[in-house]
Amino acid sequence: MSDRWRSGIARATLTARARLLADIRAFMAGQGLLEVDTPLLAAAAPSERALACMAVGEDGYLVPSPEHALKRLLAEGAGSLYQLGHVFRAGEFGRWHQPEFTMLEWYGVNEGMNEAIERLDTLLAGLGAPPVGARRRYRDVFSSLVGLDPLEADANALRAQARALGVAPVGAAPAGGDRVFWLDLLMATIVQPMLGHQGPEIVTHFPADDAVLVASDPRDPRCALRFECFWRGVELANGASELVDARLARERMTREQQARVAQGGPVPPMDEDVLAAMTAGLPRCAGVALGVDRLLALLENRNSITAVLPFARAD
Repeated sequence: MSDRWRSGIARATLTARARLLADIRAFMAGQGLLEVDTPLLAAAAPSERALACMAVGEDGYLVPSPEHALKRLLAEGAGSLYQLGHVFRAGEFGRWHQPEFTMLEWYGVNEGMNEAIERLDTLLAGLGAPPVGARRRYRDVFSSLVGLDPLEADANALRAQARALGVAPVGAAPAGGDRVFWLDLLMATIVQPMLGHQGPEIVTHFPADDAVLVASDPRDPRCALRFECFWRGVELANGASELVDARLARERMTREQQARVAQGGPVPPMDEDVLAAMTAGLPRCAGVALGVDRLLALLENRNSITAVLPFARAD
């Protein structure tokens, strides 16, 4: 008889998973954030070029993040809130990726990037992770490890450096290999593996090239007020000061859809509901999305999320 029916996860890990979810909810309640439960099926999908959304026939898309629904609630005056639950992304398999996974996403009203980082630091420490250590700017980290200034280098220079470092793909790069493609590739293959080995590490002020619903740095619009948290070379969380300008959001979403066309991928309809909510008035806020399965795997000293997921899918 086949054992395919089994969950593939030990009872002790199930217990640790249940405890982690309960501890997250207790922390958020203590912080005064309201837990909400928005639909997993949406009529439209985020426009970000890197998000491969799962279409469900004519019924819409399984959400890759609850961001749009949460922002619609924020615009209604719901106040600081969070969602803890499953999200979906097409074609994601690997040590740290599954097509269905658990995400914690929260938004603090009248907060900015620094307050978001502070809450994340407090949360991680309360869940058993080491204190967040280094906090560095993307430009400094990227320059030191890649050897190029990510705010100044053009696509050709980034491509040449990727080839010199042996990480350029064989054949043509998607969308002709624009700056966004090469920055993401170099970040993922050269920079990220070196981060967070002395404890969780924060990298701030990512390039604004592909920022969509993220505020730009008023002191240097080449940078977005966005950060990521890395632990043991794994991206654990990302957050930002959120964009509240609906006009600029539409421009950026249109840009991302054009990038999808250039890549030859599917182009989901633009989410007019979140744009309408922003037009009505999205309050100043900061948001964070944290991969709960990744956090549990790292806390349990596992080398993949499949070890902490019941019924993890195989490629």
